[in-house]
Amino acid sequence: MFVIVSYDITDDRRRAKIAKTLLNFGARVQKSVFECEIDDRQYLKMKQQVDKQIDAEEDSVRYYSICLKCAGNIQISGLGVVREDEDVVVL
Repeated sequence: MFVIVSYDITDDRRRAKIAKTLLNFGARVQKSVFECEIDDRQYLKMKQQVDKQIDAEEDSVRYYSICLKCAGNIQISGLGVVREDEDVVVL
């Protein structure tokens, strides 16, 4: 699945921790937006880790799941490219 994660985190320290967590699952494409190509298990793990770190009274994290076919239709104006995972070969 292709998941776009965006957040609005009020505390600098919490924001940095969440960004570091999200880097384990995807790539930062804007300051508060990540693109993640992950499976269901990874999605649940990512969401659980983020949920433990946020302050539900102050912070907001949004997860947009789109199909891989739809991800191919993403258009960008200005800087940036749509993230594509490279195939990994284990020897």
